[in-house]
Amino acid sequence: MHPEIALFWRYITSSLDRLVACLDGLDEAGLNWQPPAPGANSLSALATHTLGNAEENIIETLAGQPVGRDREAEFAACAATADEITGRWHDLRGRLEAALAALPPAVLDAEFAHPRRGALTGRAILLVVARHAAEHLGQAELTRDLLRASRG
Repeated sequence: MHPEIALFWRYITSSLDRLVACLDGLDEAGLNWQPPAPGANSLSALATHTLGNAEENIIETLAGQPVGRDREAEFAACAATADEITGRWHDLRGRLEAALAALPPAVLDAEFAHPRRGALTGRAILLVVARHAAEHLGQAELTRDLLRASRG
C-alpha cells in the first residue's frame, strides 16, 4: 500500500475500531437507544452509517466496485447484538484494506465523481472518510456516555 494511502488508512481504522468498540457489552435496547434530542441517532445507526460511508467511498468510488449502498436505511438500522456490527466491520475491514492496497499512487491526484460532493481527488475522498469516521466516533462516544447516564 502506498505510504500516503496507508497513513489515511491508519486514521480511518483507528476511528472505526473505536466506534465499533463503543458497542461492546450493550444489549439490544442499548444498541438502539436514541438520545432524547432531535436528529440524534442510536449507536447501531451511527456504526452502520459510518461503515457504509467507508465502504461506498473506498470500495465503490475509489476502487470502482459497486456496493449498492442505501444511505437512508442506515439511519433506521437496528441491531439485535453488537456481534452483528462487529462482524460486519471485521469483514469490511479486510475488503477495504485490500481495495486500498490495490490502488496505484496516482489515485491520490486523480478526480472521481463523488455521489454527493461532486468531483474530488482520491486524496480528498480519503480525507472525507477519515473526517467522517472521526466525527461519528465522537458522536458514538457521547451517545454511549448519555446511555450510561440514562441507565444510572
